[in-house]
Amino acid sequence: MIVDFHTHIFPPDVRHQREEYRRRDPTFAEMYANPRAKIATAEELLHSMEECGVDVSVALGFAWREHELCRRHNDYLLESAARSSGRIVPFCTLNPQEEEAEEEAARCARAGARGLGEIRPESQGWDLNGPMGEKLARLALQYGLILLFHVTEPVGHAYPGKQGGSLGAFYEFVVRHPEVDMVGAHLSGGLPFYASMPEVREALAHLHVDTAAQPLLYGRAVYELLGRLIGPERALLGSDYPLIPQSRQIDEVRSGVPDLGAQRLILGGNAERLLRLNRGDRPK
Repeated sequence: MIVDFHTHIFPPDVRHQREEYRRRDPTFAEMYANPRAKIATAEELLHSMEECGVDVSVALGFAWREHELCRRHNDYLLESAARSSGRIVPFCTLNPQEEEAEEEAARCARAGARGLGEIRPESQGWDLNGPMGEKLARLALQYGLILLFHVTEPVGHAYPGKQGGSLGAFYEFVVRHPEVDMVGAHLSGGLPFYASMPEVREALAHLHVDTAAQPLLYGRAVYELLGRLIGPERALLGSDYPLIPQSRQIDEVRSGVPDLGAQRLILGGNAERLLRLNRGDRPK
């Protein structure tokens, strides 16, 4: 199996009414101000998967500030997954500051969501290591949900959407909640590269990282370093589709990871285990 753990799809009306959504949400406005910034639908994701040989894709929500927008997007993710014969796995979103957040987490879990993400605390205006973060961790445990966070590398070039989840705050949250299944997007903002420090390596023992947008951030040599520091069993293929074509990210992993066993883990084996996919869950 090939599992892409980091893709984005939106309801079609978000693309058709882009200006209206830009007006309503400042993070969406930042990331999609350029009309060339791609917005994909579920049908387009499934077409890409067919072309690239991807068996399953995790489709992530967007960190809208308004509960109404979170719920509307969640509905689309859940409906798209239900129509996909197991090929799309939904990760929904919520704003833990909203009073409806707990009810929404329960609703999404009942409807088949496997996780929450892409979580961007700073974009929504709450502190990951305050009461809202504790609430999020509790909901994840209560409903068996994986938490997937946007994590920002603290150095390097600027780009739309770079901010949203600081590396230091994320590391503190990981240390505080070893019982929660978590994924740090974008190679977790470079956090694995601190794993030469014994206490960091120990703290990251339960953390997975995805490769989303790697070609725009790191060269292929990053895979050898990642393997040495945290091991290939902690890495997940993530393309950040439609930002990066799924085929390109698969080629990056295959070129950067010469060991075939490690390749299989990163391209799908680790995701199968984390998502608890079994024969009954596999796409038909």
